[in-house]
Amino acid sequence: MSKANLLLLGIVSFASQALAAELKGQTGLIRSDQGAFDGYTLFTPLHSKETYLVDMSGRIVHKWKDDYTPGQSEYLLSNGHLLRCVNDSRNGAFHGGGIGGRIREFDWDGKLIWNFKYSDKEKCQHHDIEPLPNGNVLILAWEKKFAEEVIGAGRDPSQLEGDELWPDHVVEVARDGKTGGKIVWQWHAWDHLVQDFDPDVHNYGDVSAHPELIDINFGGDSMRLPPKEMDRLRALGYVGGPAPKRGGPNSADWLHGNSLDYNETLDQILISVHGFNEIWVIDHSTTSAEAASHSGGRYGKGGDLLYRWGNPLAYRAGTASDQKLFGQHDATWIKAPSGDTRILIFNNGRNRPDGDYSSIDEIIPPLKPDGSYSLESGAAYGPSQPVWQYTHKTKSDFFSGHISGAQRLPNGNTLVCAGEQGDFFEVNAEGDTLWQYINPIEGKRPHGGPPRGVGPHDGPRRRDRGQSEGDNGGRNRGRPPHRGQRGPGGGGRGPSEANAVFRATRIAIDDPAIKSRNLTSKTIN
Repeated sequence: MSKANLLLLGIVSFASQALAAELKGQTGLIRSDQGAFDGYTLFTPLHSKETYLVDMSGRIVHKWKDDYTPGQSEYLLSNGHLLRCVNDSRNGAFHGGGIGGRIREFDWDGKLIWNFKYSDKEKCQHHDIEPLPNGNVLILAWEKKFAEEVIGAGRDPSQLEGDELWPDHVVEVARDGKTGGKIVWQWHAWDHLVQDFDPDVHNYGDVSAHPELIDINFGGDSMRLPPKEMDRLRALGYVGGPAPKRGGPNSADWLHGNSLDYNETLDQILISVHGFNEIWVIDHSTTSAEAASHSGGRYGKGGDLLYRWGNPLAYRAGTASDQKLFGQHDATWIKAPSGDTRILIFNNGRNRPDGDYSSIDEIIPPLKPDGSYSLESGAAYGPSQPVWQYTHKTKSDFFSGHISGAQRLPNGNTLVCAGEQGDFFEVNAEGDTLWQYINPIEGKRPHGGPPRGVGPHDGPRRRDRGQSEGDNGGRNRGRPPHRGQRGPGGGGRGPSEANAVFRATRIAIDDPAIKSRNLTSKTIN
């Protein structure tokens, strides 16, 4: 090789090393390529009391200030108002991950319009809410059950750590003044239990014969995290309050639902149930009385589960090898170009048999024309596999073990939020990465020290390898740098990182909420 070529090789090698060094720890805009869906991205850092709207160049164009950190999701309504859950867990009765307690609505200019508390010693909102087309709001919440009632419902006492259990419930609330809310509909998981542990108490039956019911002695293993990991999540602000004196720090949080989504056409609610590694669908067309029973509503099943997917072991229709979901978040209804109804899921992938890695999974549920779901007796609900899946070529290089989400965009692309890293990236159906932004706003660090610089900035583009698996097979495409747990240069980015974000949402430029707004770059204070 000539000296000139050796010199050129040395220059290229040095440039590659310099690029890697430059990318390490970089935040703000990383890349923006042709084909990305034009709009604005809405997010709230977990440590921040502010919600931000950034443009495709990574510039902050609007923000809302609050007195609370998130608890956890936020929504931009069609009138330009911001609806958000906030962490108001001061009663100390609940301490689980994703804790909230209060729903607040601000107008575009930041004026507080509605301030509704759903938290006391018996209940507490957590993780998610869902604004409905009728103007009401669905709220996901815990309710407290004590040992005597829990054991009387068929729970094996050896599985009850401490003296409490917090099953989930969903309420629909109509606004009533500036601080009030009227519950107009409700559903409680507690009304739909089955158990085969104790024939002398409530809910006794054959678990395998009742996939529409919830086995009170299943689940919760995914919520038993090592103390060190719980401490990191508590420092992040994701887990509220001190650990309880009795039982494990998260032992009562049995189901740990972490997202809601509503399908207006079907009048069904989709719930992500982390503690079971499943998604559930329930009927919203019922009355509250019907929702507490096993009959009534459009589908004739009352509040029983219409559909479930992700872990057939939960209803004795499979083994551990049949499990598809692993600590998933953000299950949402989507429409395929063909018009069929599908579900998109951020599959966090913690404790997968083949290693920890995240994926975005798209499934086609077995919907019948009437909106009910096909199920063969004794079998698991389909499908057997996702119809489309995004992972990284080196699967472990994309991993966010907690929080996170994915949004199907109108042009068919998917916006992914690797929540632990505050890393938002947009991929197309083939796995090409077209846009990437890493949240630069850290707020207060979990272990003290000043925040890092917070100015969004353009960064160099780099093309690595990604993977998307769909109907036409997997094809490798471009991938942005430092995604998931490894971080730039191979460094670790655990859930104690102060720029973590629960979820991110792309708002279209013609959305009624913003199309008439004057959106200009803002300075971060």
